[in-house]
Amino acid sequence: MSNFENIKLGITAESLFTVDEKHSVKFTKVPVLSTPMMISLMEGVCKELIQGQLPPDFVTVGYEVHVKHKAAAVVGAQVKTWGRLLEVDGRKLLFEVRVTEGDRVIGDGTHRRTIIPNS
Repeated sequence: MSNFENIKLGITAESLFTVDEKHSVKFTKVPVLSTPMMISLMEGVCKELIQGQLPPDFVTVGYEVHVKHKAAAVVGAQVKTWGRLLEVDGRKLLFEVRVTEGDRVIGDGTHRRTIIPNS
């Protein structure tokens, strides 16, 4: 297994996403971003954030999520997903994650991923 000591702590990434009907819950009068989709956005930004730090032939997979879905984002809203690498423990990585719409926090928390060979 490779040595991952060169991964830089504190690196961040963000992405913009427009909430579409297919990303929303179907049982509310006003369609809003679903919690599973919010978590998927958080995982995705962390995956992209770390991939450039890894040796060739390695990827990460998520294995733990601790988040709170604090506010609704309606269909058509543009949300920003942000992640920051907080900790590297061997192959295990800890990220801070957040989804916002403007100044409003839609959800936040932590996400853990582990590095695995992709071969």
